[in-house]
Amino acid sequence: MAALDLEFVRAQFPAFAEPSLRGQAFFENAGGSYTCQPVIDRLTRFYHQRKVQPYGPYDASRKAGAEMDEARARLAAILGVEPDELSFGPSTTQNTYVLAQAFRQWMQPGEAIVVTNQDHEANTGPWRRLADEGIEIREWRMDPETGHLDPADLADLLDENVRLVCFPHCSNVVGEVNDITTICAVAHAAGAFTCVDGVSYAPHGLPHVGDIGPDIYLFSTYKTYGPHQGAMVIRRPLGAVLPNQGHYFNGDVLYKRFTPAGPDHAQVAACAGIADYLDALHDHHFAAHDDPAARGRAVHDLMRDHEQALLAPLLEYLSGKNSVRLVGPADAAARAPTVALQVDGSAGTVAARLAPLGIMAGGGDFYAVRALQALGIDPARGVLRLSFVHYTSPAEVDKLIGALDQVL
Repeated sequence: MAALDLEFVRAQFPAFAEPSLRGQAFFENAGGSYTCQPVIDRLTRFYHQRKVQPYGPYDASRKAGAEMDEARARLAAILGVEPDELSFGPSTTQNTYVLAQAFRQWMQPGEAIVVTNQDHEANTGPWRRLADEGIEIREWRMDPETGHLDPADLADLLDENVRLVCFPHCSNVVGEVNDITTICAVAHAAGAFTCVDGVSYAPHGLPHVGDIGPDIYLFSTYKTYGPHQGAMVIRRPLGAVLPNQGHYFNGDVLYKRFTPAGPDHAQVAACAGIADYLDALHDHHFAAHDDPAARGRAVHDLMRDHEQALLAPLLEYLSGKNSVRLVGPADAAARAPTVALQVDGSAGTVAARLAPLGIMAGGGDFYAVRALQALGIDPARGVLRLSFVHYTSPAEVDKLIGALDQVL
């Protein structure tokens, strides 16, 4: 495996050349990543040259539509799904609400949905509200000490009434990477579909959705180096049976069935810049691959290897601190580099004390109120969350550790 060329990577992100950010180490990537240059270039070009209604016969309109189609096709290829199985909406939260309405219409009273208490509220709240419509909601609970979700516990919740199992690829506070393939297999064996919230995992390498098996996979492009959009994979066998949520005359187009408001044209087109960046990253580090999915797998592993190498010393440092509680596993290979800490007092206060030391981090509940409560953590005090991605440097992790030493 090639080693990540960090100088090349950081050259693709204008933020690292921005004078106002000089001397600042960014550790709030779980809230949104820096944007790569290809996305900025495509967004700027669209607003300058293509800001018209797309798919018309004239040149600017034709090119606008073609760029939107390009974004869908290229990202779908990396994800290992068909282009019409990928759609865009204003956010992952909004996409989930639309899906919940489709399931509300499709399901019968007495049928069940399984949710977890490890999730961000976006992939639990909309489903829980269906209890008002007579849908049974069953909670798959994580271990209150470790935050781990045990697939054996899920199996005990499944029967012929369960239609959907909703869970995260990894939690935005626990950080442990859940075994998607095993969980999906358990759910599918019981006749249930699966909805995976990938918002906290996708920034660390887009997964091959076709390999890991979910029926729905959700993530946010503003956390994968792009514009503020929600990306939603819905595999055809499920998408074809759920009631259409879009205009009735778009009901036969899979990627339009669950975007009732229509997408932001410019931001969808700019998402092709994410694929540009991933391709550039691949071509800089590896011999050419014609298969986009193979390219995506190689870049995924490149990112994860770099992140794990940076995460290991941070976890080792934190494991030796009696004044904090590390949420989730202490093994870098078992988790994403999204590290939540229970600290004395208010986590927001600790984050504010880190800011003058050049550390950009956050403290709070991060819309994971149920998860914090299940872990015995007061959401009002929250957790200090330290999150990074592949463009983070060893020097920045060292700086973080030094700053933590001063404030903890």
